[in-house]
Amino acid sequence: MATIELDSELLELPLVHEFTIARGSETTARSVVVHLRWNGIAALGESAPSERYAESVESVRRALAEHALQADPYLLDAQLAGLPPAARCALDIALHDAIGKDLDRPLYRLLGLDPAQTPSTSFTLGIAPLEATLAKVRAVGTHPILKIKLGRGDEIDTIAAIREIYTGAIRIDANEGWTPEQSVTLLSELARFDIEFCEQPIPAGSPERLRWIRERSTIPIVTDEDSRDAGDLAALAGCVDGVNVKLVKCGGIRGALAMIHTARAVGLKIMLGCMVESQILTTAAAHLSPLVDWADLDGPFLTARDPYDGIRYDGGKIVLPAGPGLGVRAKLPGVKRSGTRP
Repeated sequence: MATIELDSELLELPLVHEFTIARGSETTARSVVVHLRWNGIAALGESAPSERYAESVESVRRALAEHALQADPYLLDAQLAGLPPAARCALDIALHDAIGKDLDRPLYRLLGLDPAQTPSTSFTLGIAPLEATLAKVRAVGTHPILKIKLGRGDEIDTIAAIREIYTGAIRIDANEGWTPEQSVTLLSELARFDIEFCEQPIPAGSPERLRWIRERSTIPIVTDEDSRDAGDLAALAGCVDGVNVKLVKCGGIRGALAMIHTARAVGLKIMLGCMVESQILTTAAAHLSPLVDWADLDGPFLTARDPYDGIRYDGGKIVLPAGPGLGVRAKLPGVKRSGTRP
């Protein structure tokens, strides 16, 4: 049987605008792209690790370089065992891409999913001065869903001004930026603006405090930083309304499927989210989107130059590529690569 060859590259993605959340700002996103070769097949994977979870592009590349691979890509659990989540995510996606190409089927077909059932995605706006935020809202035009980053003050004025010019659905995300008491006060005031849900209002690690907020808020509560993988969900049941599933947090497609099925079992709704990343990682997540309630797969909206083509959008609705595996193809030449396996 043919052996698997693997190498990685650092991918730097300039952003359309500086992207600011409660924890900080960035003008360039950094991710790791994995190139897997097996049996004449070239497959792609990606991870966009976050320092919030004590991972980095350097730690991902190091873990992949040191990881022993078996010859058979179909042995997914054995291939992924022992890797930390962000590195596991990159390899997991590449293996699924290789399997889909080997079978000449899109990933959504391997999973038994209907591509017509994809949801519409939100379009995320980072924290910015009010006039800059409103200019971005106007530029978004008729996109049906906005997710507004909050957590640094001026929350009420920001949402009130957006609501004056935007009639679509609004979701908000504080990225752990509030206290429980602030959350209750702010959500009470924001309720009049028809907010679909609030994501991660307080620092992770206190499910009972989330329950306390939820009991006092008419706006549903969704976790992100509190819901890293399937093992986190039992503690959140009854405390929140839904969870954000991100492939980088949970270790890829297999980890995301485990989270989705666990969330359904304990009565939680599901949002499928992303980091700021290329089309490789966003498209991998999008193949799972027929299984979820909400999508926040807007990475391609936020980057100025993406070397890959993948999903498209039809009025905000996710359109999956029809090609085998992920269906992602290289678009721009000249991406600088540095192998991790000499």
